[in-house]
Amino acid sequence: MSHFSVVATDGVARAGILRTAHGDVRTPAFMPVGTKGTVKSLDPDELRAVGSQIVLGNTYHLHFRPGDELIAELGGLHEFSGWNGPILTDSGGFQVFSLRDTLLAVDDDGVTFRSVYDGAAERLTPELAARIQRNLGSDVAMCLDICPPVGVTRAELEQAVRRTSLWAGRQRESARADGQLVFGITQGAADEELRRRSIVELTALELDGYALGGLAVGESREEMFAATAWAAPLLPMERPRYFMGIGDAEGILRVIEAGIDLFDCVLPTRTARTGSALTGTGRLNLRNAGFARDPRPLEEGCGCSTCARFSRAYVRHLINQQELLGLRLLSLHNLHFLLELTAGARAAIERGELGAYTAERLSRLAGGPEAL
Repeated sequence: MSHFSVVATDGVARAGILRTAHGDVRTPAFMPVGTKGTVKSLDPDELRAVGSQIVLGNTYHLHFRPGDELIAELGGLHEFSGWNGPILTDSGGFQVFSLRDTLLAVDDDGVTFRSVYDGAAERLTPELAARIQRNLGSDVAMCLDICPPVGVTRAELEQAVRRTSLWAGRQRESARADGQLVFGITQGAADEELRRRSIVELTALELDGYALGGLAVGESREEMFAATAWAAPLLPMERPRYFMGIGDAEGILRVIEAGIDLFDCVLPTRTARTGSALTGTGRLNLRNAGFARDPRPLEEGCGCSTCARFSRAYVRHLINQQELLGLRLLSLHNLHFLLELTAGARAAIERGELGAYTAERLSRLAGGPEAL
């Protein structure tokens, strides 16, 4: 049986099923980010309760703290973290290249950088990225790639594409955990020729899935959406498609319309830590004094446990007093909001009504939060 199947389409948008060693994922699917083996402030049962199907772990950080070999000794990341559902791990490449002040050297063999933990010089190669993710035992392992920042020269972008393809070919041949899928990451920014080249080179490797990397890294939103619209359909129909690093409501809907199946972002929990709630009409800054006596839930009609029990006034009090419960309640709500939005998009694809669903949700967002 194939590990991925498309069960419904609406234009180029798809609803599908990704089959992994730890269960099926109904796509489109938003992946909460558990950088260090935890989605900040939430436990696995709470993640399940808000509708999470698959979570993301960070290869770079888990390799250094507590160490991938220690995690393997204790049964792998699923056992270690208490999350028994599917896990996708990134390759560590994004952290190496986003923390550019730690970068020491890049060559065809790999990359040398300084650890953010102790400043020691470290080396990351495709083979090491594969070994770390094998130790973690994730269901989906990402290939090591080069993610250049916005504004690099075309020659640098071309070099990133070449090395990303080279490294993916090497990682494809490396040992993997039982049942582990391996996804490649296409690069090329919004340069159509280079992105097409990257897609051709990576799809020739017949990997288990493919990501659009090197977008949502500082280019304009319209450039990002335009590139996604022409690039996503170039990826194989029979493989899952992953947009790396998008988590706002508009962004999720737009990439789903373009044919993307998976996406991740720290936005829901990071927004919670700023004291803000995601709602269908935009963000609510709970630090605002106008919410001090507001008895309403964060969002009327929301089915999350936060909205079922607590008022805006109470959540505001917790946030302003720096109580941990406030961060937890907002994180639960924000994740529920994005997961509900995504589930609604899937249902709309199955009905053939994604266009209407997207238009209605974006119209509500454009209206903005109600007046205090």
